[in-house]
Amino acid sequence: MPNDGRAASIRQTASGKDGQEEQVARLHKRRRPGVGEKMGPGWRFVWLVLYYPFSAVFKLRYRHMERLPLDGPMIVVVNHVSHVDPFLVSKFILDAGRTPRFLAKESIFEVPAVGPAMRAMGHIPVKRGTTDARQSLAAAVACLERGGVIVLHPEGTVTRDPQWWPMAGKTGAARLASLVPDVPVIPIVQWGVQEQVDLYRKKLKLVPRPRHTLSVGEPIDLSAFRGREPTPRVLREMTDVIVRRLRHDLADLRCEPEPGGELFVWQRSRQGDAA
Repeated sequence: MPNDGRAASIRQTASGKDGQEEQVARLHKRRRPGVGEKMGPGWRFVWLVLYYPFSAVFKLRYRHMERLPLDGPMIVVVNHVSHVDPFLVSKFILDAGRTPRFLAKESIFEVPAVGPAMRAMGHIPVKRGTTDARQSLAAAVACLERGGVIVLHPEGTVTRDPQWWPMAGKTGAARLASLVPDVPVIPIVQWGVQEQVDLYRKKLKLVPRPRHTLSVGEPIDLSAFRGREPTPRVLREMTDVIVRRLRHDLADLRCEPEPGGELFVWQRSRQGDAA
């Protein structure tokens, strides 16, 4: 059964902020002929097969898209509320005129048809805790040096926080940021689709159309860590700064007070839990 407080929070947010959201969030696009990065064959295929169906199924609204630069490298960090939200984040960044490359769990690349498509689009598999993880970071740095966009979910999986706030993250985003300190780290927060698409609870409701809002924040200030050796402690501190900023921006999007205290820490059960 869903957590009652969690469901109540969703209902309150959905009913209490509709008027304000209509004033500040709308579906607008910067990508048009002559504007935006060119897409390769893999992305053109995704555009045809996924982009338009997702546009029809989900009611998307965008805030502060102008905060995403039209060119140059950037690291984008995003909270994770649903198994479908990476597709919605991709659509948002494509609409902003950029082409996203995700650092994603290796298991996703092992899915038939999905894995080859992910590689064709330039996404980068990550096998955590191995030398391959360092190779993944090297590939991400190379992408950024070419002026690309790298997207990460610092939490590493869909949040297990009872109220869907960002939970304590993995250190991948901090590791990458420490390797390219001059590249901006830009937060995107999202909210809405989890009320109707929650695969952990086998919940899938597409009528009425799930409503989802994505909002871009100002670049995260990590200057306090510049020049410091990226020890495990420093990387953990950087990660907490990143995730707490996501929590702060999400509170603004949800029109709710930002929760205080420590970040929620989730530990995988012995039986495992699909991510």
